[in-house]
Amino acid sequence: MTRPTARWGVLAVMLATSYSISAQQPCTCSVPHASKAARAAAAKQRELQQQLLSRIEQLESSNAKYGELQKQIDELKKQLDEANRTATAAQQDASQARQDLASFTGLNDESVKKLQATVDDLKTNSISIIGTIQSEQTDIGALKNPDVLHFRGIGITPGGFAAAETVWRQRATGGDVNTSFSSIPFPGQSAGMLSEFNASARQSRLSLLADGKLPRTTFRGYFESDFLSAGVTSNDNQSNSYTLRVRQAWAQAVLGHGWDITTGQMWSLATEDRSGLSVLQEAIPQTIDSQYTVGFSWARQYGFRATKQLGDHLWIAASAEAAQTLNIGGHNLPTILYQEVGSSGGLYNSTSNYSFNEAPDVMAKVAYQTPRFHVELFGVGRFFRDRVFPNGPPPPGAPQPPTTSALDAFTAKAFGGGVGANGRLFLRSRSLEIAAHALVGSGIGRYSSATLPDATAHPDGSLEPLAGGSALGSIDWHRGSRLDLYGYYGGEYVRRAYYNSGYFVVTPGPTQGQPILVGYGAPNNPVYGCNIEVLPVSSPNGGGDVPGSASNCLADNRNIQEGSVGFWYRIYQGSRGAFQQGIQYSYAVRHTWQGIGNPLTGLGGSPTANDNMFFTSFRYYLPK
Repeated sequence: MTRPTARWGVLAVMLATSYSISAQQPCTCSVPHASKAARAAAAKQRELQQQLLSRIEQLESSNAKYGELQKQIDELKKQLDEANRTATAAQQDASQARQDLASFTGLNDESVKKLQATVDDLKTNSISIIGTIQSEQTDIGALKNPDVLHFRGIGITPGGFAAAETVWRQRATGGDVNTSFSSIPFPGQSAGMLSEFNASARQSRLSLLADGKLPRTTFRGYFESDFLSAGVTSNDNQSNSYTLRVRQAWAQAVLGHGWDITTGQMWSLATEDRSGLSVLQEAIPQTIDSQYTVGFSWARQYGFRATKQLGDHLWIAASAEAAQTLNIGGHNLPTILYQEVGSSGGLYNSTSNYSFNEAPDVMAKVAYQTPRFHVELFGVGRFFRDRVFPNGPPPPGAPQPPTTSALDAFTAKAFGGGVGANGRLFLRSRSLEIAAHALVGSGIGRYSSATLPDATAHPDGSLEPLAGGSALGSIDWHRGSRLDLYGYYGGEYVRRAYYNSGYFVVTPGPTQGQPILVGYGAPNNPVYGCNIEVLPVSSPNGGGDVPGSASNCLADNRNIQEGSVGFWYRIYQGSRGAFQQGIQYSYAVRHTWQGIGNPLTGLGGSPTANDNMFFTSFRYYLPK
């Protein structure tokens, strides 16, 4: 029933009830009294109607609340039905899941293994991908600032430095930053009375190292050059143009089991190594002087070298190296031939002499090292040969035969060699190095910085390798990464060897009637003119006069000594290379064998020459 219908029904009931009450009540009073009663009944009736209407309104409000509750009940029924349907579907899904699980757990072990292998492969691939990404990031960084240039599968490392250097010498030797220790002028000669100052950039150096790596072998090639070479037109007049020269050019194969083979122009095996016996590990003095220091044993020449590492501390090596008879020293020598002028057609220097070499020099070395020291023992073997002309002219001052000829010429041979030792001690975390070197033998002059003569000749023309040796002590102090201090003292010695030629001096003069001695360092060599200045002579190169050669000065070198101190200070050192400045001071002294110092009295004399030298250098090094 709707709300209006209920209200009219209640009103009808109220009217019917009111009428029924009025009809049943009899009128027993007078009209006025009846009228009063009727009004009271009517009032009562209105009150009852009002109460009834209030109850009807309350009922309608209750009906409205009931309708709202009914709607909420209907909505809950719908939600319950939906929940029941969802639960039914969930039960069905659970049942299907149990069936699927039962089906999956029914798979055989091989399928599980395959699945596990697939997962492992995915993990491995993920790790590999991460490593590849990290490697590519590293490669990208290396491309921005590469340590090595890459070309067709090999790595190329450039190196070297640009140098601006000066040298001042108390006595002029006519040299750049390379000192000729064996020809320091005597103080009484013109060059000995004049100092020299020279400046140069010629020691500037360029190098390239190439590495090609295979699974079991590494191939290397190295090239190094500077400008300490002079062409036919080289001079210091205006353009200061000098030629590029080869310092090193070698190839190397690093094999398995500790073997490596190196061939080409390199530092000789006689040169001290700082670590092991491999190339590029040489212990080179830090001097600005490119002739290094007296007592240092070295050469840069062709060699074929095999090196074997035996464990962590021991190395052995052997080499065959280019030979050259440096100098046949002495005076009054017989007519012999051991060298020739270089052939320009053979691409040799036509202003230099080259010896007739029978065989290469051979060397062997063993090295042992720990973190605290490095020691080496080595041996050198040399082969000498000359062509002797017994019917050649006799020595000066002897009676001269009417004719000379090459008849009865023959070839003579001699063998020389020596043994050497190097030792280097590393202290204070390798910041301090103390080293000693010695080489003794016969015919080994060319393997030391002063380049004393290798041999002299007997009266019969056969060669006599001269006994001698060299020694060097050094201290290198690396004070941090910026400052290096060094001090070196070394000496080289060659023994005299002379023989009676069987001739006597027939030339009138103080030495007339004296026997003519053949060989090196003879005690009757005149040396009294070594400190007497003579007139200059025209230069063979034209352009004026040059110092003349002293007369009566046949002084043969006995020993040469030198002390050097210096430092290198790196003003900058970093990823952009290094810029450093160095100063070196050296004092060298040249002693000669005693000869005739006074021809009138016959007293002996031993001329001595010395030189004070200062070097400066500024260098920029490419990044390492």
